[in-house]
Order: sequence, then C-alpha cells, then structure tokens
Amino acid sequence: MEQYIIRGGIPLAGEVEISGAKNAALGILAAAIMTDDTVLIDNLPDVRDINVLLEAMESIGVHVDRVTRHAVMMNSKDIGDVSVDYEYIKKIRASYYLIGALLGKYKKAEVPLPGGCNIGSRPIDLHIKGFKALGAKVTIRNGFIIATAEHLHGSHIYLDTVSVGATINIMMAASLAEGYTIIENCAREPHVVDVANFLNSMGANIRGAGTDVIRIRGVESLHRTEYSIIPDQIEAGTFMFAAAATKGDVMVKNVIPKHLEATTAKLLEIDCEVEEFDNAVRVVASKRLSSTNVKTLPYPGYPTDMQPQISVTLALARGTSIVTESIFENRFKYMDELTRMGADVRVEGNTAIISGVDTLTGARVSAPDLRAGAALVIAGLAAEGITTIDDIMYIQRGYESFDEKLRSLGAEIEKVNSEKEAMKFRLRTG
Repeated sequence: MEQYIIRGGIPLAGEVEISGAKNAALGILAAAIMTDDTVLIDNLPDVRDINVLLEAMESIGVHVDRVTRHAVMMNSKDIGDVSVDYEYIKKIRASYYLIGALLGKYKKAEVPLPGGCNIGSRPIDLHIKGFKALGAKVTIRNGFIIATAEHLHGSHIYLDTVSVGATINIMMAASLAEGYTIIENCAREPHVVDVANFLNSMGANIRGAGTDVIRIRGVESLHRTEYSIIPDQIEAGTFMFAAAATKGDVMVKNVIPKHLEATTAKLLEIDCEVEEFDNAVRVVASKRLSSTNVKTLPYPGYPTDMQPQISVTLALARGTSIVTESIFENRFKYMDELTRMGADVRVEGNTAIISGVDTLTGARVSAPDLRAGAALVIAGLAAEGITTIDDIMYIQRGYESFDEKLRSLGAEIEKVNSEKEAMKFRLRTG
C-alpha cells in the first residue's frame, strides 16, 4: 500500500505551478459528450478522478485520445450505451454529471448512484427535481438512477439549497431542452462558470453563470470546440496554507486571484503576508500566526474544501480558533488523526474548537478523504520528526504530483510502497 512519508520542520520556499481545476474538469468532460463533433480539452489535471471518469466514458463508446498528459481529444458520436458500469462510478462522486449530459443528448441515462469521499450526506434529490421539471421520468432501481424523457422542455426551477452538482447537471440537460429554462438559487462557484463557458463555446445559450440565477435557452445541437480549464483554486489554497503552516515563502503560479479571495482574506487575518499578481499569489509567513474564526459557506464564502487546510494551520496558531462546518456533517473525521500529532482540538457537532500549540509531532496517520488527506500532509510538513500517511489514494484523487511539487519547494516527502523504502527515507533524511 502506498504511503507518504514526511520529515517535517522545513519551511517551504520557491514557486509551484497549479494544475487545472479537477471539479471544473469533471463537469466539462461530461458535457463534452453532448456533441457528436470532436472536442479538445486542455489544462486537464492528471489525477485519479479524471482518469476514472475518462475510462467510464470510454466504456460507453466515447473515443478518448490523450494528446498530452494534460490534453484530451474526445469524440462521442459512437456512444452505444447510456448505462455506465458501477465499477467506475463507485470511485467518484462526479459520475452523476453523466446523467445530465446523457439525458440532454439522448433523452435517457442509466448511471449508478455515485461514490467518492465519505464526508457526509450529499443527496441527489435536487438533481432529480430538476430533471423532472425538464420533463424526465426518474427512478432509482437496483442502485442505478434511471432517467428517460420523450423530449425535454424548459422550466422554472428553484433549488431549495445551493448545490454545485445540481446546478451543473440541470444546466447541461437544459442546454438541449426545448424552450427557456430559469434556475434560481444556483451555485456560483468558479467551476460552475467554467462548465457554462465550455457549453457556450459549443453553441449553448447560457447566461448568468456566476450569479444565483441562470437562464438557458435550449438549442438543437452542440458543436466542436477547443477549451482550456481554469486553474484549481483548492489546490492553490492548499499550497498557500502549506506555506503558512511551515513558516514558508511560496509563489503560487497559474491561478486566478479573484477565485482565492476567501482564502486570501483568512491568511491575512492570521498575519500572513499575501501579495497578488495577475496570475500568481505569494504567501509569506514570517512570524507565528494568530487565531481566527471561520465558517464554511457556498461561494463566494469560505470553501468547505479548504476547511481542513486552515484547521491544521490554526492548530499551530497563537490562541483559540473556532471552525464551523456548515456544508458537510462528517468533515471533522481527520481531527482524531491531528490530535495524534499533538493538536489540541475539541469537536462539538459541526464546530471545532482549536487551541493552538507550539509544535506538532510526527505520527502515523490515515487520510480519511481527499482534502483532509492533503491537510494531514501539511501537518506532517510542519511537524517535528517523521510523519507517515496511509490511504493516500484519497489524496491522489485530486492532487497532481503532490509529493513532487512539495519536493520542489524543499519539502522532505516521498511516496513509498514498503517498510524497506520507508527505512531508506529515514536513513537518507537523518
């Protein structure tokens, strides 16, 4: 089983290049099957979730050509099956985007209920509500979501709660529906905007993405396009907090600073220095950090996917911080692992009370999910001694070359497959 082994205590310094946004790429890849023409997608992150989705799409007849590590050419004219195999889908939650894409194009879809990280309940009732409003019949049978329609028609849809997945899924299906669709109380995340921009580049007529009301005039068909995915704001934020926690100085390149405003605001609150450029941000932590309070909220609020990273950083800050998780109920599972490293944390329901300590110490811990796994890597980088992280397949779901990028910043981190390799690392790093 692969592990990360880390010798901590080294301030990160240097420059790191951010990959394409995983969450945008998953929606865009699904949307690409909505045309029979060839589509070229660039700035694709080379991570497990993306590769699994591409394999699932190949299994139903999509022609996939990996032009480079970060570019793919796709043609979907020979899709012969709208039923996706469970073996692929149990690994990733974003499989549900195939429902909206297949339903929009073929008026039918059969996709297994999704998998992914176990960070709490993420029901798909809003997706189903949207599909039904567009004229589809939706049933759940034998673990599959089955959606069919004679034809799809525009509708006025109000989302009871803000949902990124439902916004993207309904937006895709409505793009090829007859007439006019209005979606209210939409998610405003950058990757929602990116999927809308991609669909528009194929000939869709979508207005208002990035606001809480999206208006879609259905078109008859979509056409070929070439498109480059936005940078990953969560990967960028992870490296920004890694710089903060290790008292480092890191230039995070290939970012859109506007997408990072909530993260940047919190870094400034805890006494980091943040310098913004056109497509980069520099984070410097030259003194011990201060405590703060944070509550996760839909965009443009503080992102739930950045909650573990700031919590680990606050574990080393002066004073007591309160972190409130308002999106997912199981997102504090990593706190037990952090406590093993010497953190002083108390979890009460959806709130964590974090009393800062002077130092963390290395320990063997397990990554419970993608973002918590990355946060435990940050803890290991900041801790004294050796930290070993198990279950790193969660981290590999969403971070490209994570250990390589960290090594380029001076970190002593290695991916190992055996105790022998781990021992070599310990001897080499002394």
